[in-house]
Amino acid sequence: MGLGNKHRQIVTAERCKHHLREKYADRLSLVEEFIHEFEGTEKNRDILRWSLFVDTMGVEHETVARLDEYFMQWLNP
Repeated sequence: MGLGNKHRQIVTAERCKHHLREKYADRLSLVEEFIHEFEGTEKNRDILRWSLFVDTMGVEHETVARLDEYFMQWLNP
């Protein structure tokens, strides 16, 4: 995997996590639980999962909308 590609994946993961933490600050413990459950922890951590939300055209608001929808479904199964 190229260095640029890996950097992009890390940036995507961090943007998604930052968005969740900021938008749902009143539910921070649930956000952290979701993040750990979604991407895994330590050896099982997979930041590539965050690419699930990325819009193919790179439209940020589409990515955020997909992430919010997934998080709300996780909160209310």
